[in-house]
Amino acid sequence: MIRTCPTQPYTDQKPGTSGLRKKVTVFQQPNYAENFVQSVFDVIDGKQGATLVIGGDGRFLNREVIQKAIRIAAANGFGRAVIGRGGILSTPAASNMIRIRKALGGLVLSASHNPGGPTEDFGIKYNIANGGPAPESVTEALYQRTKVVDRWLTVDTADVDLDTIGETQVGNMTVEIVDPVADYAALMERLFDFDAIRAAGLTMAFDAMSAVTGPYATEILENRLGFTKGTVRNGTPLEDFGGHHPDPNLVHARALYETMMAPDSPDFGAASDGDGDRNLIIGRGRFVTPSDSLAMLAANAHLAPGYAAGLKGIARSMPTSAAADRVAAAKGLPIFETPTGWKFFGNLLDAGMATICGEESAGTGSDHVREKDGLWAVLLWLNILAVRGQSVDAIARDHWATYGRNYYARHDYEGVESDRADALMAELRGKLDTLASTEVAGLRVSGGDDFAYTDPTDGSVSRNQGVRILFDGGSRVVFRLSGTGTSGATLRVYLERYEPADGDLDRATGEMLADIVAAADAIAGIVRHTGRTEPDVIT
Repeated sequence: MIRTCPTQPYTDQKPGTSGLRKKVTVFQQPNYAENFVQSVFDVIDGKQGATLVIGGDGRFLNREVIQKAIRIAAANGFGRAVIGRGGILSTPAASNMIRIRKALGGLVLSASHNPGGPTEDFGIKYNIANGGPAPESVTEALYQRTKVVDRWLTVDTADVDLDTIGETQVGNMTVEIVDPVADYAALMERLFDFDAIRAAGLTMAFDAMSAVTGPYATEILENRLGFTKGTVRNGTPLEDFGGHHPDPNLVHARALYETMMAPDSPDFGAASDGDGDRNLIIGRGRFVTPSDSLAMLAANAHLAPGYAAGLKGIARSMPTSAAADRVAAAKGLPIFETPTGWKFFGNLLDAGMATICGEESAGTGSDHVREKDGLWAVLLWLNILAVRGQSVDAIARDHWATYGRNYYARHDYEGVESDRADALMAELRGKLDTLASTEVAGLRVSGGDDFAYTDPTDGSVSRNQGVRILFDGGSRVVFRLSGTGTSGATLRVYLERYEPADGDLDRATGEMLADIVAAADAIAGIVRHTGRTEPDVIT
């Protein structure tokens, strides 16, 4: 029997760039998760008899919300729910599962790279039938529904056994528990030359950060590719990620960095984040920024079987460095600059206009799914290393000698009071018309704008996506407020300096960006507005 549960709407359920993210204690409020899931189902069509994929990164509250979502889905008429064993599905694996099962969509339960645990973060995102995040038209309709939702539907049944593969019935809906790794691993074997990687004799260290990628990395790297047992570190997903922050950057993956900077390090190091869609790439003595990684992968992708025919185009988020643009220009490929948020790449991928996409926030991926994919990037790097027979450092140096180098860093000021962050951005926007041709901290400003994007596939326009300040010579600084946090505001400042192929290619990044850092504060008044003299995280 379907039961109708009266409820009152919450006013804070507006999805960000990757769904709704809040503290666990917020999601534990009566009807909070139920309201959001029901609102998703209220605004999508075609539910009767359809297939829904459900899975998450295993963080605290994952299992409880999955049980609620199962009952609500059954009450709303879905015919089948496909769920990863243990409630586990990495974000790229969920995207793949939606696509191969021809599902109507999927609920991805994660707060990505944010911490997990009883006092930390949780999130819910809805992905559509192409496997990608819901577009703004859907998320806006969802938000409007959350403001008026007055009931949610459920069926009264016992909890489903999430740990046993097989099928069971919940109301009129079949619940299928599946191996979360098998289909994804098979896809990776089709894209990459596993024989070449095995034959290369590479050594490796992979940090799964006690997050969702552990089972995937263990199966693919150790079991199928033959890397030694123990190659995958922190490979068991934990509800609190072992008390660590599952963000693959040089702060939170410091142990991996120190391993790779040692003279006896493995050939290759990598890490992934909470839900498996981000990556850290590091060779012996050489860290590769996400922006450079995107460019280097695009330049060499043809070495992997899945991309042997070449690329259709390259897409990057606006804050990502222009390194990929130079590869595109050299190869005669279209380059697309989009707002931050993987959903903006989905239309380009679906239309066959782009093959490889990337964001400076450590997300890269291709048209094999409709999400960024941490392990995909790691495997493409391994394929390139195996075929070229060079180190990560040698490949990076060759790349810069061909295309020039975009020195790049991101400074994050986390938990800034929202009114202060908004005041900073408002003041910046007010300066845009007067900055051109002025000199700041020894740099000449060539222009600036508040980035807006017109989607070439459907004509939709996204405005106010970040303030860009451009300097003579191809350098720039970008200011943007992030939508991935759960409290306050995160001010992200993106700093970039271009050096041509015959320029200074082997200097410390901080040294090369010092004048741009000074210019950024002079223009935006970061210290004055935020009271912060240093960023919380430098990537």
